[in-house]
Amino acid sequence: MSIRQGVRLASIAVRATAGVVAISRIARAATVDAPVRPTLTPMQTISVVVPARDEAERIGPLLDAILGAPGVAEVIVVDDQSSDATAEIARLAGATVISGAPLPDGWAGKAWALQQGITAATSDWVVTLDADARPDPRLPTALVARAVADRLELLTVGGRFECPTHGSRWLHPAMLTTLVYRFGPPGAPPAKPDRMMANGQCMAVPRTVFLEAGGMELVRNEVVEDLALARRLATDGHRVGFLDASELLTVRMFESLGDAWSGWGRSLALPGVEPRRRQLVDLAVVVLAQVLPIPRLLLGRGDVVDIVLAATRIGTLAGTRRAYARTDAAYWMSPLADPVAALAIARGITRGGRQTWRGRAYC
Repeated sequence: MSIRQGVRLASIAVRATAGVVAISRIARAATVDAPVRPTLTPMQTISVVVPARDEAERIGPLLDAILGAPGVAEVIVVDDQSSDATAEIARLAGATVISGAPLPDGWAGKAWALQQGITAATSDWVVTLDADARPDPRLPTALVARAVADRLELLTVGGRFECPTHGSRWLHPAMLTTLVYRFGPPGAPPAKPDRMMANGQCMAVPRTVFLEAGGMELVRNEVVEDLALARRLATDGHRVGFLDASELLTVRMFESLGDAWSGWGRSLALPGVEPRRRQLVDLAVVVLAQVLPIPRLLLGRGDVVDIVLAATRIGTLAGTRRAYARTDAAYWMSPLADPVAALAIARGITRGGRQTWRGRAYC
């Protein structure tokens, strides 16, 4: 066997192995739990907590939807030392506003804001929502009813993304797909605690049980606090779920390609919750199974492994389609953005836990 043949066989073996790993994760979509859907108001009372720092331009639609929503006893906005009119807008809308205390040493901003809001809440259950969320008014009751039915002590959900520009509709789906290649889809069969996924944009917890378990203090210094929280609670024996709620929740996170790159790119590598070795292995799976097959075929260097993996990648577009409010040509061309998404992961790995967000630096 020549050296060239040996290299070619080794390349096929490595790419095929990465493909098997990726496809086995994607295939979990066949056995996902049912999504969260509207339901009758549960017996438990519900408080909605919104952590907000400089959200004056985005918080209005959330408050319009959630204030007076079925089953919601109170809406608490934790004004995390905003420099704009966030607090005034929330008060005028009718929310209870808590002026966030100064950030203590060892805490990340969002975790600290959530801890204050959940502690101040007075209901049986707390639903937390980011300020950029656009929920159906039926979302809180649906979340709590599902958590009670499934006996969950933490439920987080994925919603539908509103990407307003062509650039964001091109890059965002590629970034989202890297998570599917690494962890599988929302609602997939339970993973090991240290591989669970979560989405901190929307969470539901039984207030007393959650605080007695340690609350947000369990992950007080984490940049990716949602995954860290889900994994810590699951490790401690609590029941944790991550489900699809795209029928009831829309999120407008990023306005442009640049926003997606800088905003989501800072956490896409999951700093702090994934050890470096596993970050690198997952990045290799993304590069070999998601990024390379289509360019190799376009350059005339593809083989049967690339054909299978390219077909798989194109198939994921059908699977993630309902996660987006608009799927135009930019969305269907998003596999061409896969190299940029992989670069964002690599950038996050090299930066480690060093992050800057809303004027605060985290390590």
